[in-house]
Amino acid sequence: MGYAAGVLYLITQETRLVFQAGRTLSTGRPDFPYEQIDVPRSDGARQFAWIMRARGSDDGTWVLFLHGNAATIASRVNIAHYGELRALGVNVMAPEYRGFAGLGGVPTETLLAADARAAYEYLRAARHVAPSRLVIYGWSLGSAVAVGLASETEQAAVILEGAPASLVDISQRRYPLFPIRLIMRNPFESIQRIGAVHAPILFLHSPEDAVIPIAEGRRLYEAAAGDKTFVEVRGGHVDATNVDTKRFYGAIRAFLSAHRLVDGDGVSAAARLPR
Repeated sequence: MGYAAGVLYLITQETRLVFQAGRTLSTGRPDFPYEQIDVPRSDGARQFAWIMRARGSDDGTWVLFLHGNAATIASRVNIAHYGELRALGVNVMAPEYRGFAGLGGVPTETLLAADARAAYEYLRAARHVAPSRLVIYGWSLGSAVAVGLASETEQAAVILEGAPASLVDISQRRYPLFPIRLIMRNPFESIQRIGAVHAPILFLHSPEDAVIPIAEGRRLYEAAAGDKTFVEVRGGHVDATNVDTKRFYGAIRAFLSAHRLVDGDGVSAAARLPR
């Protein structure tokens, strides 16, 4: 009876354990210009996002930033990312997921995929961003969403920070006595989809990461095909952007520069091209 109760607990609490959603929009706000927009959706669901342009226009490279669990687009760590990315000369779009920040709905792997796709389609249709200047960035759980999106769309590059190869595998190791693979409804198995991503990929992971072990990131890296780079950073799962800022964003700058998405002056290379 105790074992059955444990299984039932994991089944009923999966949404809370995996997504840790439901909280209201964090109170933090960028100290640089940003715009909150409603993302148009064919299904009528409400979704909003922040638009943060580097130099006041839609020209140049765009980063679609997909955040992790237990956060909102207004969380401190996410705002820190936006600021540093803008300093590299790229525009940033950060969409919120349903079930997060006061938005209705119960988050699932399928719904988060739809939310990311809606944001991608907004950039393509409303902002006229070509795939050749669109970068998909995923942090933590958002990296699994990013892999799924990148495997089904065109983009110039992909950046994955603290990325799990398989959330169901991590959960199985965390609860070895339970049949996690049989009962988990949101497995987020990026390792099965990463091979379909054809754009260059940058992996950022900390050996000190106690949430997503670096071995998971390495496993996902090994499964990726084509142009790929793995960079170790300090700071664990959450604080690498602050603890190891120079190496962290230096790696991103070098990666984007190598693929002509920013130039050496920290200006989006595409912004210099004639229209």
